[in-house]
Amino acid sequence: MDPLSLLWLFFILASMQPAFQRQVLMTRRRYAMAAISRKRQTTVISLIHRQESMSLFGFPIVRFIDIDDAEGILRAIQETPQGRSIEIILHTPGGMVLAAQQIASALADHDGRVTAVVPHYAMSGGTLIAMAADEILIDAHSALGPVDPQLGEFPAASLVEVSEMPGDHEDKTLLLADVGRKALVQVESFVTRLLAKRMPPDRAAAVAQLLATGRWTHDHPLLARDLALLGLPVKVGVPEDERELMTLYPQPRGRTSPVEYVPVEPGMPNRRARQ
Repeated sequence: MDPLSLLWLFFILASMQPAFQRQVLMTRRRYAMAAISRKRQTTVISLIHRQESMSLFGFPIVRFIDIDDAEGILRAIQETPQGRSIEIILHTPGGMVLAAQQIASALADHDGRVTAVVPHYAMSGGTLIAMAADEILIDAHSALGPVDPQLGEFPAASLVEVSEMPGDHEDKTLLLADVGRKALVQVESFVTRLLAKRMPPDRAAAVAQLLATGRWTHDHPLLARDLALLGLPVKVGVPEDERELMTLYPQPRGRTSPVEYVPVEPGMPNRRARQ
């Protein structure tokens, strides 16, 4: 074979390699999820968003909960037999309120037990989905977060507060504040209804007000101890199978991880053992 043909063959194989690797990774994910499903006798659903990068320019694009996600998860819930439990694994910064509410409503209405597993974080709409579960498995330093609505780049609560400050305001500010008030009421009432299935109505209303009305910044992390104080059904400890599954959702290529560590070798004492 002449050198030019070899060069073309090299480029063809190189271009096919990423697609082949993605297919292998998807197959491994399916096997891992099937193993968890068999082990726990549950339908396993994953909602995992990693930060993607454009292939040419490397601009970061953060994936979020959208209508496609809602369609896929609703289909999975509809196909789950009555009475069968569901486990949803969440790793997401949040996303569209409409999509998150659809998913949360469907999980809350499911007649089997629902478990949400949060290995690292499930913010905003991810928290909304987690609150529909009968149990939330979370590590001590994994995080959920507030669910106050955002209008574009601004929190709805901040737009309302600014509009009520003394002085003249632009029509656009007043219009956004009006929409913000409605969004706050809508999300707070939805969260109240969602939580009322798991706790007394007055407690549900109080927790919903904390989470949905802008008490904290939108990226404020609520760790396991905070969630327990709120009365959410959290249990500390993410199963090892779910941890292993997360390794099959690696950060897309384009940057090297800045974090490295040397694992403890078998037989060596670790910090926990010395305490």
